[in-house]
Amino acid sequence: MRVLPNWKSGVRPRVGAPLRALLPILLLALATGCGVEYPQSTIDPRSDFAEIIHGLYVSIFWWTMLILAVVWIALSWTLVKFRARPDDPKPKQIRGHLGLEIGWTVGPALIVVAIAIPTIQAVFATQRPLEGDPIVVEVTGHRFWWEFHYPEQGVTTANELWLPVDRPVSLRLGSVDVIHSFWVPLLGGKRDVNPVRAVREGQDPRYNWLYFTPNEPGLYMGQCAEFCGESHAFMSMRVNVVTEGDFDAWVAGWFDSSGAAIPGDPGVIEGADPEAGTAVGPRDDEVESGMATAQAGDAADDDLVATGRDIFLNQAACGACHAITGTAAQGDIGPNLTLFGLRTSLAAGIMENTPENLAAWIIDPERFKPGVNMPGTGYNMESRIVAGSPFFWPATGLDDEQVRAVSAYLLSLR
Repeated sequence: MRVLPNWKSGVRPRVGAPLRALLPILLLALATGCGVEYPQSTIDPRSDFAEIIHGLYVSIFWWTMLILAVVWIALSWTLVKFRARPDDPKPKQIRGHLGLEIGWTVGPALIVVAIAIPTIQAVFATQRPLEGDPIVVEVTGHRFWWEFHYPEQGVTTANELWLPVDRPVSLRLGSVDVIHSFWVPLLGGKRDVNPVRAVREGQDPRYNWLYFTPNEPGLYMGQCAEFCGESHAFMSMRVNVVTEGDFDAWVAGWFDSSGAAIPGDPGVIEGADPEAGTAVGPRDDEVESGMATAQAGDAADDDLVATGRDIFLNQAACGACHAITGTAAQGDIGPNLTLFGLRTSLAAGIMENTPENLAAWIIDPERFKPGVNMPGTGYNMESRIVAGSPFFWPATGLDDEQVRAVSAYLLSLR
């Protein structure tokens, strides 16, 4: 029969070995929190809004550390001073202690007030429109991608937001379907993106707004933070914060990307017939060695891009859903693809923008993003925008070579 340890005789169970075994696990868990470079960190502020939130984090952190210290000190003192000893008499039995009850009621109330005051101040500070000359962007949430319209610049793009550094930003947030939530952690707190409700004549629709000033150039990752359907987890975004000059150059590229060429229209190879519509791809510097090979490769690329353009605009009728500035493609159901070749990501940030990924996406978008409103090369797609929608897109029917041509055309838009 197993004999239980006799506590009164001073026999204690051995606990050192389990604690020593647990120590490496605890150290490993501690080490996981020591990184400083995370793409969606909430404690690495890169805007005035994020700095306000971070200041609130720090304030609450130190209050919790104070509470933790008081509790642990009081608990440790109690365990040591009043630990059980052999032959101790039965302690005095009491009921209630007015001083303690007042202390643990008033103390937490004062701490809550100390936390509530800066919290309320932060709420009002982040809801207030910024002074200066803000960039206004109308953000529209779709299932499952983001639309960004710059009304003052006349630019509409998708999934990658461009902003100038050190200039105030005003984002007007609205949705065409369900509730989404716009969140780029390094640039500030999240804000709900609600469907715009119908209003009476003469009234303005109500939108949520997000105000901040980015203070450091960089590429920032964001995410829809409100469950919106089966591909909610794949509804990401990227924010490119650049210098004022780079931002102006990006805007200018929408209207005159290469001299007299308009984005979406092919350039013209020197000596070629402009009416032929031969597209220009990136050209190697003309050097004596290998010049003929380089020119032949460029011509092949140009032909592939021109073929892809014709398929995009005519055979596959992609322009019924997508828009490209300067072409007949003026659809507004899917993302605007102007300057698509400059984007770093594909399909709302779920993969890098490479020829291989783009071709795979064109062939079978449902594989990567369930519920997406886009047909593949081998299957039709009924609209999922709203129940009972009359829209219906047939399969594109493109073969692998045609998909490669369309990919080359889209990646040439820069």
